[in-house]
Amino acid sequence: MTSYLCAIGTANPPHRIPQPQIATFMAGALQLDEAATRKLHALYRVSGIGHRYTVLPDYGRANGDYEFFPNTPGLEPFPSVGQRMAQYRQHALPLSVQAAQACLRQLPEVRTDTITHLVTVSCTGMYAPGLDIELVAALGLNPNVQRTCVNFMGCYAAVNALKLADAFCRADANARVLLVCTELCTLHFQKSQEDDHLVSNALFGDGSAAALVQGRPAQQGNSLALEAFHCGLEPDGQQDMAWHINNFGFEMTLSSYVPRLIQRGIRRLTEQLLANLPVHLADVKAFAIHPGGRKILETIEEALELSTHDNRYAYQVLRDYGNMSSATVLFVLQELLRNLTPADTGAPVLSFAFGPGLTLEAMLLKVVSAMPASQYAAENQQVAEEALSV
Repeated sequence: MTSYLCAIGTANPPHRIPQPQIATFMAGALQLDEAATRKLHALYRVSGIGHRYTVLPDYGRANGDYEFFPNTPGLEPFPSVGQRMAQYRQHALPLSVQAAQACLRQLPEVRTDTITHLVTVSCTGMYAPGLDIELVAALGLNPNVQRTCVNFMGCYAAVNALKLADAFCRADANARVLLVCTELCTLHFQKSQEDDHLVSNALFGDGSAAALVQGRPAQQGNSLALEAFHCGLEPDGQQDMAWHINNFGFEMTLSSYVPRLIQRGIRRLTEQLLANLPVHLADVKAFAIHPGGRKILETIEEALELSTHDNRYAYQVLRDYGNMSSATVLFVLQELLRNLTPADTGAPVLSFAFGPGLTLEAMLLKVVSAMPASQYAAENQQVAEEALSV
């Protein structure tokens, strides 16, 4: 049995801040001298990012008047984990609801009380009772909905959520899975001049993405059949991409060796994914690659002999949003879905995401056209009756 990714909805916080403006904030917060400030602005210019979204307006206020950070030289006392988690709890739910509603609006035939599973994903905040329980009430889901939380896996976690959704649908033809990835990365700014922290401060933004997966294509528009998954590890990269909870937020390690490690493993990962499938890399014309950074996209293009045009959706998301950790690959898939035409029906789609470990996740999807309305109505009625009888 095949499962289908039928709709994706996204949401971002209200504060959309240009990359040069964030660089100015960072230079002031780090109390950099003139030479270091010039180098920092150069780093931000070559990042491939135009704007990022954040729940904290402070990043657009280089001259103080901050709401979250202290209005003191050096931002001391620097906010604690507890203060950052309070912000996460305040902002994660409304942003998640916005993304989920944007997803479900695309599927008017799907009633919220027929959703059988809820999968929440985040590596930037945790609390209990958590976001999953709050979403049940906020979205009007059935209280008996089966909930699963995917926490602290980093940028590749959306692929694991899709694997879960696929497994649920393969086990039960009437399963209907809503997954919600919400990341507030900008809560974890680290006041450090180490290269890893300078790079991560230059890349990450806030966003939420929700997707609906079920055992049949959507009634209208295109869906993506989840054809195959494959996970690879590059153990040499365990120290090069990492995510740790420390006293002043969650600390990201992102070394300059990561693109090289991904380049080394990406072709082998692709070959292993496609080994037992009737698809070759040369057959794939559509790609949805997690834009971990501009250099990562460029090294993948080199390794797989792709063009910048092949990677256009990843570059677009990187430019407009930055890296939003787990939500990002769903933003890329959303852009791909928006640009599909009837001629794309049946086309394979190759998607990658990367994270701590160094973990490399790959999935193969296939473009599927809408199910005929009469067939969908009959199957949808069966799903509703079985959900209400539970």
